[in-house]
Amino acid sequence: MKTYTFHVSGMHCNACTMLTESEAKELPYVTAAKSNLSNHTMEVSGEFDGRSRDAVAAELRAILSKHGYSVSTEPQEKNINWSEFTYAIPIAAGFVALFIVLQKLGIVNLVTSSNVTYGTAFVIGLIASVSTCMAVVGGLVLSMSASFAKEGDMVRPQIFFHIGRLVTFFVLGGVIGALGSMFQLGGTGTFVLSFIVGVVLLILGINLLDVFPWARKLQPTVPTLIGNRVQSLKNVNHTWTPILLGAATFILPCGFTQSMQLYALSTGSFLTGAFIMTAFALGTLPVLALLSFSSLGIQNKTRSGTFFKTAGLVVIFFGLFNVINSLAAAGIINPLFSF
Repeated sequence: MKTYTFHVSGMHCNACTMLTESEAKELPYVTAAKSNLSNHTMEVSGEFDGRSRDAVAAELRAILSKHGYSVSTEPQEKNINWSEFTYAIPIAAGFVALFIVLQKLGIVNLVTSSNVTYGTAFVIGLIASVSTCMAVVGGLVLSMSASFAKEGDMVRPQIFFHIGRLVTFFVLGGVIGALGSMFQLGGTGTFVLSFIVGVVLLILGINLLDVFPWARKLQPTVPTLIGNRVQSLKNVNHTWTPILLGAATFILPCGFTQSMQLYALSTGSFLTGAFIMTAFALGTLPVLALLSFSSLGIQNKTRSGTFFKTAGLVVIFFGLFNVINSLAAAGIINPLFSF
């Protein structure tokens, strides 16, 4: 039994650590894998049968590169491509300007003066679906697809996965909303949760910019044990597996999902909470459906620095919008937005 340490670049959140560990364990000679987000390393243990550290690194590189990660035996210098902001800033500004115009015209009411609404949840779902936070869900979809495709069942599992996901997000979103009413959240409680939603979105947006490594430590997640249990389901080839996998994505470590769950809790309403989480799930559906029903490496195509920086700036806008409006609604500051 030996243990090798490798340097992995491209990890942005706790979902990345879970995904890299899961993929590494797919190698037959690997018995354990542990990724560390703070120093971008992964310890891999197993009986390597004479394979050198470089040889194992090459095999890990082959399976992780499809998810946008690179593996090396030596530390890799972090280079920030500031030129990507040349395109990201005007694109994000255009999106924000379009958002404001649509709000002024009343055509698309994405956000009210103090609350996240279904349109916002849908947009955040779109962004989340191509972020590293959803890398685990994408990996589950691809692994499940490959597992069932071996037996010639290629369509039905995909449909069951997405149905299970949408139904679960509706039901559990409603349960979370109902729990909010049981706790009798007053004005202070609603303000605190709305403020936290805004802060979480700010952290997610900063992480998408990939400029401030320290922000990764602030990103919320669920216990690793739960995530690993969900990951283990992907290799169980059973009729109910796709539905269970779809349902389990509700508790996977995605900060975007958790921010919407917090907001659903603050609504104090079963239906509002259910529709908020369903709108978010519908936002993630197009990309996940493409992953399900095609062999195209869509994640590879969307993993460009400019795209993530643009998405990060947009998410930061939503986060600031929510924080400022929460403070204004609580009477702490004067309203800054009139839309």
